[in-house]
Amino acid sequence: SYFVTDKVFGWIAALITLGIQFGIFVFFIHAAEANLQDNRTDIQFTWKCPRDTDVCSNKADLTDAGWAIYCVLMVAFLSTDMISGAKLIYHSA
Repeated sequence: SYFVTDKVFGWIAALITLGIQFGIFVFFIHAAEANLQDNRTDIQFTWKCPRDTDVCSNKADLTDAGWAIYCVLMVAFLSTDMISGAKLIYHSA
């Protein structure tokens, strides 16, 4: 809607927003092209299998505390939508 206006401020805001989004897009494209042989990659694999042995080890760092924090955050953020949906159903009946 900023591009259909004749105001300069609207065009500047739209172009700055477009530039920021394009920069974020380029950042994610570079991050997606990972060298899987590099140990510094951001991709986390749960199993590490060295080339010189037949034994693989699980390097997962998921803990019960991490899952608990995840569940609390999901409930906190989704509860507002669930409450709004329940109120919408209640008031429509």
